[in-house]
Amino acid sequence: MVLNRVWIGMFVIAIIMGFSKLLFWQDTFILQKMMDALFEAAKSAFELALYMTGILALWMGLMKIGEDSGAVNILSRMVYPLFSKLFPDIPKNHPAMGSIMLNFSANMLGLDNAATPAGLRAMQQLQDINPEKETASNAQIMFLVLNASGLTIIPVSILATRAAENSQNPASVFIPILLTTYFATLGGLIFVAIRQKINLFQRNILLYIGGLTTLIIGLLWYLNGHPKEIDTISRVLSTTIIFGFITFFIVMALKSKIQAYESFIEGAKGGFQVALNIVPYLVAMLCAVALFRSCGALEDLINNAKYLLTIAGIKALEFVDALPVILMKPFSGSGARGLMVENMKAFGPDSFVSNLSATFQGSTETTFYVLSVYFGSVGIKKTRYAATAGLFCDLVGAIAAVLIAYLFFS
Repeated sequence: MVLNRVWIGMFVIAIIMGFSKLLFWQDTFILQKMMDALFEAAKSAFELALYMTGILALWMGLMKIGEDSGAVNILSRMVYPLFSKLFPDIPKNHPAMGSIMLNFSANMLGLDNAATPAGLRAMQQLQDINPEKETASNAQIMFLVLNASGLTIIPVSILATRAAENSQNPASVFIPILLTTYFATLGGLIFVAIRQKINLFQRNILLYIGGLTTLIIGLLWYLNGHPKEIDTISRVLSTTIIFGFITFFIVMALKSKIQAYESFIEGAKGGFQVALNIVPYLVAMLCAVALFRSCGALEDLINNAKYLLTIAGIKALEFVDALPVILMKPFSGSGARGLMVENMKAFGPDSFVSNLSATFQGSTETTFYVLSVYFGSVGIKKTRYAATAGLFCDLVGAIAAVLIAYLFFS
């Protein structure tokens, strides 16, 4: 299992480097620094789970209303022509399809608070039909990889960060990020489809992907001509769609005459239990990453990658200075964001390096975090090729980001 090898590898490398620095470089503070980072990561993991508890309870309560009222079933029928091809193991009109749709919609709008509960609910529902409870099913892998590829239509947080750093045109990275995440998602879809022997040239798949592509191109065309409206459109569009789902659930609850309050409470209890289940997985992954960073291994990895590119004659290419962001992204989203901000301060918020760093940041999700939380929430121990597919998305996103950045910013 790739995830197990990566996790134990980070611990082994960190321990070796820590004792090496103590014994050979007489760095008497290194082990203390690593220990402090380890404890701080464990604390942060629990605080994150505690923060997520309320959000999970809220959204899973609302989704339970949607399930009991039949609203999720209606959503399932809307996406069934596509999902029946991508997820052939999911029964017709199964509620997991509605949850997957909600998750994808929230992710595309950059709404993590809504996306994560919907995704965790989808994983629970997929686990219900999983014949091998400790092994990831084909449907779970497809869902996780598409989730980890991070297709985002409106990268609100990145645009806000650029504005805070006094960028003259914070929205200049909007189109590059959208294109990059789109290619990363397509890469993940193709990778998993090949492994699962899914024919992507089926009529329904081509119609839905073609429709999404047309929608994206139309949005790009409009926003390219109205860059000052991006912030307003993103704010109105995202909140309207999410409140639209909530309103739809409540209206269906009234129409079906269910006990909405009791349904909400039942769903919220499930959200609380999910939050408890993911704590060990959060602690495991965040502690491993913290140890890997605090011993200097991650910094050395980044510097060695830049050095190898330099001796290969790629020193003149500016993208080398932005590489730390994409190398950090699979391990830590906040770490990658910090490196992006550092590049803005060092090279200027509108420099090529800063623009590419922002494109890297928006290219994919934090692969190992997503795999740990989602699989951990349902007790999956054998993730099969999910991590490999997620890293393939990261690679596709990185290559696309570099090419697109040179096209837009060079």
